Amino acid sequence: MAYSIQYIASVINATAIIKSDSDIIDYLLIDSRKIVFPRQSLFFALNGLRRDGHEFIKEVYNRGVRNFVVKNKFDGKEFSEANFLCVDDVLIALHELVTDHRNKFSYPVIGITGSNGKTIVKEWLNQLLQQDYIIVRSPRSFNSQIGVPLSVWQMNEQHTLGIFEAGISTVGEMEHLEKIVQPTIGILTNIGDAHREGFVSKEEKIIEKLKLFQHCRQVVFCKEDVDEKLLNQNIPLFSWSRKQNAIVYIQNEVKTINQTELIIVCQNESYNIAVPFVDAASVNNTITCICTLLLLKYSVEEIQKRILQLKQVEMRLQLKKGMNNCTLINDSYSNDISSLRIALDYLVQQSSHHQKTVLLSDIFQSGLEEHQLYQQIAKELQQRNIERLIGIGESISKYHQLFYKIAKTSFYHSTEQFIQRSTAHQFKDEFILLKGARVFEFERISSWLEQKVHQTVLEINLSALAHNVKLFQKQLLPSTKLMAMVKAFSYGSGSAEVARVLQFHKVDYLAVAYADEGIELRKADISLPIMVMNTDEAAFDSLIEYNLEPEIYSFNMYQSFHQFLQQQAVTNFPVHIKVNTGMNRLGFEPDEATKIALLLKERNTMTVQSVFSHLVGSEDEHLDDFTIRQVALLNCFCEALQQNLPYTFIKHIANSAAIFRHHKFQFDMVRLGIGMYGVDHAANQKIGLETVAVLKSTIAQIRNVKAGDTIGYNRKGALKRNSKIATVRIGYADGFNRKMGNGAVSVFVKNRPAPTVGNVCMDMMMIDVTDIDNVKEGDEVEIFGKNISVESVAKAIGTISYEIMTGISQRVKRVYVEE
Repeated sequence: MAYSIQYIASVINATAIIKSDSDIIDYLLIDSRKIVFPRQSLFFALNGLRRDGHEFIKEVYNRGVRNFVVKNKFDGKEFSEANFLCVDDVLIALHELVTDHRNKFSYPVIGITGSNGKTIVKEWLNQLLQQDYIIVRSPRSFNSQIGVPLSVWQMNEQHTLGIFEAGISTVGEMEHLEKIVQPTIGILTNIGDAHREGFVSKEEKIIEKLKLFQHCRQVVFCKEDVDEKLLNQNIPLFSWSRKQNAIVYIQNEVKTINQTELIIVCQNESYNIAVPFVDAASVNNTITCICTLLLLKYSVEEIQKRILQLKQVEMRLQLKKGMNNCTLINDSYSNDISSLRIALDYLVQQSSHHQKTVLLSDIFQSGLEEHQLYQQIAKELQQRNIERLIGIGESISKYHQLFYKIAKTSFYHSTEQFIQRSTAHQFKDEFILLKGARVFEFERISSWLEQKVHQTVLEINLSALAHNVKLFQKQLLPSTKLMAMVKAFSYGSGSAEVARVLQFHKVDYLAVAYADEGIELRKADISLPIMVMNTDEAAFDSLIEYNLEPEIYSFNMYQSFHQFLQQQAVTNFPVHIKVNTGMNRLGFEPDEATKIALLLKERNTMTVQSVFSHLVGSEDEHLDDFTIRQVALLNCFCEALQQNLPYTFIKHIANSAAIFRHHKFQFDMVRLGIGMYGVDHAANQKIGLETVAVLKSTIAQIRNVKAGDTIGYNRKGALKRNSKIATVRIGYADGFNRKMGNGAVSVFVKNRPAPTVGNVCMDMMMIDVTDIDNVKEGDEVEIFGKNISVESVAKAIGTISYEIMTGISQRVKRVYVEE
């Protein structure tokens, strides 16, 4: 539903500064990275723990948003076209607006709260009920003071059921959420120890949570979790229990290898129901779902059939290979006693006979006194025979003496202090659990422990990169956006480091090949929009979680992603449409524009951010006619698409070479790739690009070899004279192609070229330094860079610069310099 800006101003009782009274609002925006429809969005300048939303108003304004809710006395004079709704409290204004929106719908709404299991129960109810209802629900785990209103804002006339979860961290919050959700059916999941810091007692937390149900028609709950007397006795209660009388009594349960057989008694009749899980939490959450279905008058036969179709919600624990034969278990999503126990059990399960090490940060929301908390943690670690604990944080360090029974302990006040004082040699042949609250940024530790050390380095000059970007930006019209290609590890240069420079220099978009690359950038705090060029079903969840925008290139891909978005209750997710205009690799055919447009318009799960194609030979003047033909085909596709879509989108086709050779094909955006790394593919034009990447290694050994002897495998390197041969620490496992051996290329040593000798080995290669004076072991060797261009190396072995740069192994350490 859409609302006028004047109507919204009246609902939230704002002092309005209106420049355009015709603006209509469809979308609520709190994140500057998630702008899809700028002119139809209302940005709420919320205060976070670390940042004030008002700091992002300029950025959001520059990206086209013209409507803002701000605190009173905000000076917005510099934003000449903006509408500002000024209020005392921006968060309360968000709540008031969404409450007004919620009041317009009368269909049933299920409200879920509890300490654990809210998201799982919500998702399982969606699986169980979706064939009978058009469901609107919280995306993922949107259950906070901000997440709940954003979830409820999705409600519209087409839905027939809402399912929303609500979480709180202190007293007074649930009253706000109850007014927003207004559930007709309430569900209380497990009440545990998580998020108790804001409450005096467990009872106070329960009472606060139960406020969500004060106007419900019925409430589902477990009698073991809450005293029935605390519930509103005027509301019909649907209880279940294993120990006492309840509407649903769990008479017996028998676990097999992969499921649990329940015998339940309801209204004096006994039923058998098979649950496709064996762990206690999943079984309890399934029982809650069974009760909800019984409450909704589903037959036991139907429930039996549907419960067996439930699918497990993905776990957040990540298992990764680390340095020195270590294995990392990264569980830094949350940090409380309950999740710590789960993670420790997983560590024990995976580690077998290996040493078990735990890196643990302070725990914030336990509801326990600090001494009691860390005493309990020490007990949990001891029970699982943890050999080493590394504690990070002021609180855990304060109680270091409680961990005296653990063989090895060390404590640091911050993640930064730990990284500065630790070395890679501390970790070897062990399983390492990383369990840290988000504020401690344990992803830095994870990245460090995964790092591979090698004497061969790829030196990236970030100043040169910035220089090259500016050169290309000067070629663009003021209205033309710039997308930077950071796929394939930024052409071998290191994605996160390069992306930070690009973000600083106001690039508009980034593009990666796979979702994993985009995730790395998000974890490195890159907020620019990111297009993912190659994705599959396995990556769909990550696209949403990390706000990544996929390329859609076929009807099969469209259908798969559409079904996923529908399952996740996500609408208007940004995507990019790829058109095949002659590359014949990926893309919709030019005559398929109307068909895909109608699907996009009808289903509304995706919004087209851009439509683009890929030039075959923009650097080659002999292919200019074909380039013109490709542009014409893209234009036709875009025109047909635009006729059927109610919004505009970005159009782009120009790559690095086309930016210089085909100015008239800039359209709305260009894609800058290999050019920003200093490689000129625009027919050798002298445009002043600087070298960005320099691949270096060192000499491991020098030996004198007689004429007639051979060097390396298969005796290919036969010497015609007495020679001085240097062995260099780089081989084909590092990206030094085997075709570069036997004199095909030269490297640079002591300001002189030195040809390769013999076959390239996996980890080493040999060069002839006979004619170079003063060469010694340990000397630096330039493989390519300022003295030997990557273009010349590529040409020598009959390939292109892209292959050379992207072929540099991840085991080669990247070193970044700025001048």
